[in-house]
Amino acid sequence: ILISILITHTHTHCTSCPLFYQSLTQYGSSMSREQLVVERARRAFQTGMSKPLKFRVHQLKNLHRFITERRKDIADAVKKDLNKVKLFETLGLEGEIDVAVERLAEWAAPRPVEKSLLTILDEVYIQPEPLGVVLIIGAWNYPWAVTLQPLVAAIAAGNAAVVKPSEVSSHSAKVMEELLPLYLDKELYPVVCGGVSETQELLRQRFDHIFYTGNSTVGKLVMEAAARHLTPVTLELGGKSPCYIDKDVDLRVACRRITWGKFVNCGQTCIAPDYILCEPSIQDRVVEEIRKCITEFYTDDPKTFEDYGRIINQRHFQRVMSLLEGSTVAIGGDSDQSQCYIAPTVLKDVTGGSKVMQEEIFGPLLPIVTVSGVDEAIQFINEREKPLALYVFSPDNKLIRRVIAETSSGALVANDCLVHFTVSALPFGGVGNSGIGRYHSQHGFDQLSHLRACLIKKLNLEDANAMRYPPHTAKKLGWARFFLLKRVNLRRLRRMALLALFSAMAAFIVQVR
Repeated sequence: ILISILITHTHTHCTSCPLFYQSLTQYGSSMSREQLVVERARRAFQTGMSKPLKFRVHQLKNLHRFITERRKDIADAVKKDLNKVKLFETLGLEGEIDVAVERLAEWAAPRPVEKSLLTILDEVYIQPEPLGVVLIIGAWNYPWAVTLQPLVAAIAAGNAAVVKPSEVSSHSAKVMEELLPLYLDKELYPVVCGGVSETQELLRQRFDHIFYTGNSTVGKLVMEAAARHLTPVTLELGGKSPCYIDKDVDLRVACRRITWGKFVNCGQTCIAPDYILCEPSIQDRVVEEIRKCITEFYTDDPKTFEDYGRIINQRHFQRVMSLLEGSTVAIGGDSDQSQCYIAPTVLKDVTGGSKVMQEEIFGPLLPIVTVSGVDEAIQFINEREKPLALYVFSPDNKLIRRVIAETSSGALVANDCLVHFTVSALPFGGVGNSGIGRYHSQHGFDQLSHLRACLIKKLNLEDANAMRYPPHTAKKLGWARFFLLKRVNLRRLRRMALLALFSAMAAFIVQVR
């Protein structure tokens, strides 16, 4: 069994490490490879080495260096996995790292809070602190962005992190496994590759947080496994993101942006518009405008165009193709199973009961469901699970505000698609069936931190505390109520003090003159 562990341990940099052999000697053959990796990460975290801000910044800069120095290796892997030529997802990663490095000291600093009269002389603040060991389970559709962005947050927050890339995007997973440990601390940030059994074994271990990106079915299993250890989770899931088109909008602009948002990465984007809602009077015009955009973006033959991707594997190809059953194809519909190719496809006259409307499409199919107007569109959206994103195209700000007020989704974007993901100041995450938690920039830092409540009181002025000690007379309770409930706005007091000071100085100057 011991030899088996050594053979199956694919990290040569780990098996050559003295600590790995020490772990095997100490724990014998009773521990799985995944157990050993988690144990080593926890031991490394317990040394405190990940907590100093200087160390965190150094690791973040190393991660940035990995992306820039290994850009060709990353691009080649993504090309093999998804036939993507232009590597846009690492651009967002670099920006995320830059923001974290620049603002880490601010995020990690104590955060003063409002005081009551009883605590006005005390130190009262929130102190962000690391959670411990975080498990990051990545997804295959954007194998670098959705795996390494949570890692940025984990490193910035001072945690150790076990990284599990998706086995479906196998080439990206292999590059991550082989090259990432050359740049990051091997003990604190190990990469574990493997399939379902390896993931299940990881989920049997105790973590301090689990960050999963994928579908809601697996998300429920992750949450169930986490519950055994009372481990908090961040679930970045998906769902059917609707796109409402107002009849008064500029259809040329709207359809151009929708076409880009839907068919980028061959429709395999968790926040891609899943279906269109519009009035019957504009359905044919919507179809024609999208047809023009498909030709403009991908030529008359998308199959031969290098910027048009492929479905990740045969299983997903067959799943997406099966969703066409019972629907009317208005554009596209061509496919080539040998290449996992499905043409950009638009379906018209789709109903809520159609097969394509029963699950997240996650492919290049765009159904159009006709509604009588915004009232029916809102009702249609609210009768279904809360989506990860909701898109509305309209020149009417009142209509947009109404959709915001009367629906719920992870995000709402008006008159564009996907671009909210690029704004690091916005939290990215779902609600209800589309996810739990959020990340990006400080939102990710806070998500993977414990925001610890701290109050430091001096030992003097004991008489002022007498009101809280027994016996509790009516007079004491009255004073206690006043001091406990009366909040003090220190900023306002400072402004008033400065105003009084300036007023006194002005009066003095006038008097002297």
